[in-house]
Amino acid sequence: MKRQFDPAEPELMDRPQPVSRELEDDLRNIRALNRYFGSYALVSKFLRRWIQPRDQIRVLDLATGSGDIPRLVIDHARSTGAKVEVTAVDQQTSTLEIAGRLSADYPEITYHRGNVLEWCNDDVYDIVLCTLALHHFGEDDVVRLLRHCRTLSREHVLISDLRRGFLATVGVYLLTIFIFRAPMTQADARASARRAFSFEELRLLAERAGWKNFQHRKFRFARQAIWISPIKN
Repeated sequence: MKRQFDPAEPELMDRPQPVSRELEDDLRNIRALNRYFGSYALVSKFLRRWIQPRDQIRVLDLATGSGDIPRLVIDHARSTGAKVEVTAVDQQTSTLEIAGRLSADYPEITYHRGNVLEWCNDDVYDIVLCTLALHHFGEDDVVRLLRHCRTLSREHVLISDLRRGFLATVGVYLLTIFIFRAPMTQADARASARRAFSFEELRLLAERAGWKNFQHRKFRFARQAIWISPIKN
């Protein structure tokens, strides 16, 4: 099954738009998918390993969407007594407005509008995360993003995304027929399944990006992740 990606046809959520009921519904559905179909469990596995009681850590979350991963990070930090600050970056002003509203009780999170391929504020972070974003980019930009994540972190990098395959495609179609039927969610979820990288493709992209000594694993519900921990120069 070949990857289907057309940079001239971005997913609906990536297109410039105001805050709307349709966008809010779509972001709510994405949060539900993350919660029940593996993304929260995947990220939490690494948070338990990388954030310990009394740690003081700075985290960068790229392509943050509505900020559910930063809130997951802070919830974990609070439960362990660690002091964590999260910088969260996304290109969509409307999405960031929604994220800020949902994060009113999370002063540890700071949101910024920016291009994740170029984000730079002269800071280096302990942990850099990027969740379910790679399939929004072409191969050359994925290589750029992986290199950029590596340079922004002094300790850990975790990149997770969908894993393209027949079962994933069928699963997404069934979910968007019977449960997540909002038009934007239906269109974007199906596009994401077609745009996702296979397990082998992601490994090769990480190698093109110059990642050394990285680990790469399949996770439940057609997820995959690559990570470096700790960073070695």
